[in-house]
Amino acid sequence: MLRSALSCNHRYFPRQIHLKVYFSSTALTANDKPPPKHDDKINYNPDISFSATVDSKHLKYPMLSSRDLESHRKPPTRVRMLVRDFIEDSLYNPHYGYFSKRATIFTAPPHCGGVEGGFDFNKYRDSAEFEVDVAKRYREFGNGEEDGPGRQLWHTPTELFKPWYGQAIAQCLVSEYLLKYFPYEDFKVYELGAGNGTLALNILDFLKTHYPEVYDRTQYTIIEISEKLARAQRHRLHQPGHGQVVDVVNRSIFRWERKEHAPCYVVAMEVIDNFAHDVVRYDLKTLEAYQGVVAVDEVGEFVPFYTKISDPLIASYLALRRRLSLPVPLPRFLRSPSLRRLYASLPFAPNLSPPDYIPTRLLSLLKILRTHFPRHRLLLSDFSSLPDAVPGLNAPVVQTRVGTTMIPCGSIFVQQGWFDIMFPTDFTALREMYESLLSQAGPDADEQDELSYARVSPLASSTSPLSLGAGFFSSRARRSPLDGVTSASGLPVGERKSSVFSHAEYLETYADLGKTRLVNGENPMVGFYENVKVLF
Repeated sequence: MLRSALSCNHRYFPRQIHLKVYFSSTALTANDKPPPKHDDKINYNPDISFSATVDSKHLKYPMLSSRDLESHRKPPTRVRMLVRDFIEDSLYNPHYGYFSKRATIFTAPPHCGGVEGGFDFNKYRDSAEFEVDVAKRYREFGNGEEDGPGRQLWHTPTELFKPWYGQAIAQCLVSEYLLKYFPYEDFKVYELGAGNGTLALNILDFLKTHYPEVYDRTQYTIIEISEKLARAQRHRLHQPGHGQVVDVVNRSIFRWERKEHAPCYVVAMEVIDNFAHDVVRYDLKTLEAYQGVVAVDEVGEFVPFYTKISDPLIASYLALRRRLSLPVPLPRFLRSPSLRRLYASLPFAPNLSPPDYIPTRLLSLLKILRTHFPRHRLLLSDFSSLPDAVPGLNAPVVQTRVGTTMIPCGSIFVQQGWFDIMFPTDFTALREMYESLLSQAGPDADEQDELSYARVSPLASSTSPLSLGAGFFSSRARRSPLDGVTSASGLPVGERKSSVFSHAEYLETYADLGKTRLVNGENPMVGFYENVKVLF
């Protein structure tokens, strides 16, 4: 989700306020004493203290997934899980997850004076005046009484610039539909994670007013993991009369089973930054990859450690990354064997490379799109970079709101349900993976082959059968389209499926910029969110 820290005296879009705050991994009330200190229980060396072994009792804990934990009403103890399952449980557990129980989406109150409660941009002298007004309303919206550090409030460009941002999305989709499919196919849209339902409402209102002939052919499906939000979306979209064209399905996209054979558009706006990632680190001597696991002990403290790759999804991602020849996830000095040996011989040197956060859940989504939406067109927008991230490659921002201030943290292992964990997206790598998977007409590679392949050094030359045809799968060596040969996307083999745009480029193409232009000529809808990109 797109969110920023707000304060009364700071311009909040490019900045956050930094405070040194300690958050325990166990929940504390106002009358609790601090938890007892525990020795550092890790099998890698982040600083000077180092232990190469993991307590045997932690290895005996049952290995659970986030799906196994859905029935738990409190964060578990005496369990092990992959890092992605810890993140997914922290964010989405139906009983204590951050988005299930804590997070609230900011929306402009109805007395703002603009259309449908949106801001009247044309009345603001400049962006500073606009930001002051937004900050004021943000504080008003976030004054609700909440247990814990504060009301967990965040916003998206859909809410901040409604209805004009949603209308830009609508114009993009309908232009593509009219060019390719109208009047022979229905206009089918699947939105993943619709929040308050604002984007769907703005799109449908726009179609009903400006393209009634398209609206009559529209089938708009929302796939929403949150039961609470799904109820709110149904209510909001039925009120203005869109009930006949909207279907809200309360289900995770990762459990989607229905196959859509017709052409359709899949919209994922500010969604994938909260997709769970795994952590991989490389042995500095052999460069063998190890997967991150976290144990939760009897008092709720977290014990991260690393094991040989055994998870099929992690192996699948590493194998795909290698055969696409994507950049090696190692600092440049660790790519040289001599420099690596020298580095490893230094006193207190780590035995593993820096953490590499890999988007395994994003890979799951791409496979679902290929399998269940074979003729889709994807519109996806999210962060390409983030400030205040925890250490590591492609590392997330971990933050919670205290009062009116957003506090970034230094670790992903924090109390479940109280912290937002959001990742940047490498859009170049995303497009390579997306087009590679859509180009595959057959099933995925053999699971055992991928497990073996994932354990090989990322710098080694490969003779694996997975490397055969690497030029076919890489868009950098894309073949010319072949007559009569189509991929899962329905396009000729070799034809590019998507492009990556900056946020400003996309809006300058599809938005009515006059609606969000300030008196001095600035346009916050275009100027803000410079660290956001769009894949379409």
